[in-house]
Amino acid sequence: MSPKHQKTSRLARIQTSFFALPIWVQVWMMFILGPINLATLAFLSQPAGVLIATLALSGMIFTVSIVFAVGGFSKQAAAGHILPWTPLVLMLIFARPDGSAVYQAFLTALLIINVISLAFDFNDLRIWLKSRAQS
Repeated sequence: MSPKHQKTSRLARIQTSFFALPIWVQVWMMFILGPINLATLAFLSQPAGVLIATLALSGMIFTVSIVFAVGGFSKQAAAGHILPWTPLVLMLIFARPDGSAVYQAFLTALLIINVISLAFDFNDLRIWLKSRAQS
């Protein structure tokens, strides 16, 4: 199989696995989780804005990397969010930076959405690790 065909096959598997997810998960990822984490780029000039964006975007980059490495969406992909988003959430709870009212509202929304995501992610990773231990 040519490298180009393998690449297409991998992308096709990723696309197929994405559309196999429940509709609510697809909507959550495309219209809530992804956009709020990308929106951190709009606040780079706010206090800790670069750090917050780095942590938020790292979670996305790590997860996409896992999805590409394994050739699709699986519970294993949850690991990509856990490492950068756990400190992000802890920072937003215990050491929230100052900033404008809009920034504070945004940080609250980012916190809520990423806490919800992490609740699913920790459970998905637990399930994936348990399945690996049993095989």
